[in-house]
Amino acid sequence: MSHENVEVVRSALAAWNTGDMDAVRALLDPDAILRPPEGWPEPGPYIGQEAVMREWEQVREAWHADAVEPIGEFIDAADRVVVRVFWRTAGSGPEPNIELTIVYTMRKGRIFLCEYFWDHAEALEAAGLSEQDVHAGP
Repeated sequence: MSHENVEVVRSALAAWNTGDMDAVRALLDPDAILRPPEGWPEPGPYIGQEAVMREWEQVREAWHADAVEPIGEFIDAADRVVVRVFWRTAGSGPEPNIELTIVYTMRKGRIFLCEYFWDHAEALEAAGLSEQDVHAGP
């Protein structure tokens, strides 16, 4: 199932980048949870698909344009997918370019928990991994 999980996350990021928020919504579990990183302007957590979507739509309104670009590989960790991203933004919002790592926890083929981390090692730890695990390969 984990390969499918990676594909769900890839699809969610692709939908985000094209502005297809309906497609993003369709990939979220109805009980989805979003946990922004420490120091995020709106600390959350956001609980439920509608609350998560409201937060993401509000965030998108802060800029004229934005795109989330994966840095490196998507890390498949059983029911979790870890991806380091560079979030490029343009416009009047806060910090124009943000690097963070996102840990997606999947449930029944949909994104259940989305956690943002400033520190990549901390994100790996949250997914039950370490840098050594990731670099050791399969």
